Amino acid sequence: MPELPEVEALAAFLRENAVGKVVTRVDLTGIQTIKTFDPPLSALAGLEVTGATRTGKFLDIDVSGVHLVVHLARAGWLHWRAELPTAPPKPGKGPLALRVHLDDGAGFDLTEQGTRKGLAVYVVRSPSSEVPGIARLGPDALALDAESFAALMKGRKGQIKGALTDQTLLSGIGNAYSDEILHVAKLSPFKGADKLTDEESLRLYDATRTTLTDALERQVGQQAAKLKGEKRANLRVHARTGLPCPVCGDTVREVSFADTSLQYCPTCQTGGKPLADRRMSKLLR
Repeated sequence: MPELPEVEALAAFLRENAVGKVVTRVDLTGIQTIKTFDPPLSALAGLEVTGATRTGKFLDIDVSGVHLVVHLARAGWLHWRAELPTAPPKPGKGPLALRVHLDDGAGFDLTEQGTRKGLAVYVVRSPSSEVPGIARLGPDALALDAESFAALMKGRKGQIKGALTDQTLLSGIGNAYSDEILHVAKLSPFKGADKLTDEESLRLYDATRTTLTDALERQVGQQAAKLKGEKRANLRVHARTGLPCPVCGDTVREVSFADTSLQYCPTCQTGGKPLADRRMSKLLR
C-alpha cells in the first residue's frame, strides 16, 4: 500500500509535471472506483491543474478549485504517460480504473491490481468535509512534536502496531512503514501503546520521524514508475520473512492475520522470543 512517503513523492511529481496543464478528458473504466457524483468527472474537462498535495495517504489534485482526490488503497497506483492513446479505453479490461488526459497529450492512469478493489476516487470542492476518510484523519505522522506523540500513544489502548496504522489516531503510516519504524525503535509490535515508558515513547517518536523522512528524501524527485522499487529496495524487515536482519543477522519472522501480516526481528525487538503466529495456530514462547 502506498504510504506517506510514496504519496508525497507522487504529489511532488505531479506538481512538476502536471501543474499548469489543462485537463481535456477523463476516462472512467472502473465504475466502482468513483465515490462521488457532484461535481461529475466531466467537470474537470477544460480546467487547469493548479496543485497537488498529500493529506494522510490521500493524493489531492487541485484542478482550478475542483479536487480530484485519490486513495490508492492496497494495490492502486498512478502511472504517468508522456503520450496517452486518444481512443477511449474499454471498461473492465485489465487493471485500468481511470485515465486523465492533459492538453499536451500526456496524462496519467490510475490502476489497481487484483480482484479485491479498494481504489477510491472523489471529485469534490472541499476535500476536508466531503471525503469521509479525510474528515476522520488524525494528525499527520510528521506534524507532531515528541510530547504530543507521547500523549497520543498513552491515550491509545491496544498494541503499538495498531496505533501506528490507525489513521484516525495518526495519519500516513501503513503496514510496511510501521514494521520498519518498530524495528528501528527496537520495540515489539505487540507491546501496548499505553504501556510505553517515556524512553520507549521517545525512541518510537524518533524512529517514526527518521524512517519517514529518510524515505521522503530518497523518493521525492523520483519518477513515479521508480517509487515502488525504491521502497522495496530499502525495507529492513517488512516483506523480508526468512531473510537475515540487516542489523543483527537473526532471521526475520512473520505474524500472519486473516488479510495481512507483519514482520519483525526477534533479536532486535522481542528479546529473542518469536511472537505467536495466529494463522498457523502456533504459540511460540
